[in-house]
Amino acid sequence: MSALEAPRELRKPGDTDAVTYSWADAETGLYGLARVATGIGPDGESASALAVAFAGREPIGAVAEAGEQAPPELTATTEEPLTRWTLTANSAELVFDLTFEALSPPAEYGGGRKSLAKVGGMEGYEQLCRVSGTVGETTLKAALGQRGHSWGNPDWDKIALTRTLGAWQDDGTAFLVQTVRPIKATNHAEETYWGALVDGERALAVEDPRLSTTSDEAGRQIRAGLELWVSEDDDFPLRGVGEVLAGSTLELGALRLDVAFFGWHIEGRGSIGRYDILRRA
Repeated sequence: MSALEAPRELRKPGDTDAVTYSWADAETGLYGLARVATGIGPDGESASALAVAFAGREPIGAVAEAGEQAPPELTATTEEPLTRWTLTANSAELVFDLTFEALSPPAEYGGGRKSLAKVGGMEGYEQLCRVSGTVGETTLKAALGQRGHSWGNPDWDKIALTRTLGAWQDDGTAFLVQTVRPIKATNHAEETYWGALVDGERALAVEDPRLSTTSDEAGRQIRAGLELWVSEDDDFPLRGVGEVLAGSTLELGALRLDVAFFGWHIEGRGSIGRYDILRRA
């Protein structure tokens, strides 16, 4: 297995190794997210699984499990490292059978004094994917998605929230952004940013990604604006706006996950993707 994809060794309480899959299909109106993870807590090492899917704006169902062994209702399998994976759910609430095929090389984040790894305690990478298979009895027709692998030890006493965003385009291009907001920060400008532009040949770091968000009364993301200065020599940034297509809030003990799928328009081109916020409950 590729060293980049190999599971990380868990050594101390708080260490986590997680893989997150997300997908969206504009033709069928199906969206979803799944996360499988291992970590060390007060009682030792444990595994967890989380999945949620939507048909249009309505949730289809969800899976949330944790225990000493890998939860049986959600299974992620690496068929070819960094290239192809299968993801299945088989529970009373949610059934899907999906294949993810990488459309881009890994876009890695980490390193540097002010990096996500330093501020948020996690490092990892993201890849754009083509997604095929079925959700319930419906076959996906033109689904895109994202696979991310992260590991580290986040200190939620110092973190207010994290953001994960992807805008996926049919030509195999994607814009990826992640941020971490320290507990003392009050706005987007005080968050630590990472961004990348990926396609079939490269993962290009975005020099200065910027994000603005409009939220509802509960703090859930409903609209967003992107401004991406890919190079410090650029005369103009790439600009885009997005609006929520489907979403839900999942309570995860001490944390809250606002899952959302967005329709995006970036430089006049339509795309689809995910914008999630994980925060202290």
